[in-house]
Amino acid sequence: MDYPQYDPQLDTPPLDDSELDALDSLLQALPGEAVMNIEALDGYLTALLVGPPVLARLRTADWLPAVWGGDGEGGAPFPSQKQRKRATLLVLRHLHAVQQQLQGPPEAWEPVFSIAEADGREWVDAEDWCAGFLQATVLDPEAWGALFDHAQRGPLLLPLALLGGDDAGLAPTDRDRLADPAQRDALSRAVVDGVLALNEAKVTP
Repeated sequence: MDYPQYDPQLDTPPLDDSELDALDSLLQALPGEAVMNIEALDGYLTALLVGPPVLARLRTADWLPAVWGGDGEGGAPFPSQKQRKRATLLVLRHLHAVQQQLQGPPEAWEPVFSIAEADGREWVDAEDWCAGFLQATVLDPEAWGALFDHAQRGPLLLPLALLGGDDAGLAPTDRDRLADPAQRDALSRAVVDGVLALNEAKVTP
């Protein structure tokens, strides 16, 4: 399947709220359990930008189909090539918008996290976003492994791994943290700090 190569110099407008909703709806209408929602997509694209420089050496076809669970026979999973093209262009535009945000001041970056309601309050919940972020790490597991093992940067990524990773092997204390909306909120906010630190380290090693 041929996909346009991502060009970070191409001046494209960021998606507005209606376009983000349209992209999310387009993806969620596709069959399969591996399709990303808009939060996971945002995390996935962010990892492509702040982690090892995979975008410079991989074809778009090497990373983009993971957004919808992979390409199947014929046009699958899309019902038409028109919808595939629309999804591709929207994803590439959002990738460019995230890159532009990350190149600006820290407050310019606005990750797409979920908001959960519990006990009459709203809590930030970055679980889906973190799961998408971690999915991008399989594109260069050796380099990402070194980042997670890094003495300074590794601990900053622990909240991300806790929220987005497999909970099968978690200690009871970590399970309790994830079950508490207030602690999930705190972990989600810590994810922002960790990613910004990783992004800053990439700009100035």
